[in-house]
Amino acid sequence: MPHITLECSENLEAATDLDALCRALHAAVLNSGMFELGAIRVRAMVARHYAVADLDPRNSFLHIHMRIGEGRPLGDIKEAGAQIFETACRQLAPLLETPHFALSLEINEINSALSWKKNAIHPRLRVAAGA
Repeated sequence: MPHITLECSENLEAATDLDALCRALHAAVLNSGMFELGAIRVRAMVARHYAVADLDPRNSFLHIHMRIGEGRPLGDIKEAGAQIFETACRQLAPLLETPHFALSLEINEINSALSWKKNAIHPRLRVAAGA
């Protein structure tokens, strides 16, 4: 389970391609080698209502919230996080050059005792991969 939710200010939609960003982050998660393809989810949620810093209407933000299952070594999680953040920085480089954009990433481990899931995608992909 790596689930990534992008939360961003509405004005960011006109400034960047959120679909391309989702695909780039999906690839970065997969390239980390830590997660199974069938578990990866990346989605963007646009905030219509927000107040950023000094309320300048040019201000925008994007927060990357990544939730993963517990049990991986902290060093591996930090390495994957750095790769994902670097991917976001590359995709959003023009915005990071402005004085009106904030980017953040947070990774949270989910307690397996408090998480329920069913995934019909895993079996299909495992068969396709010959696993």
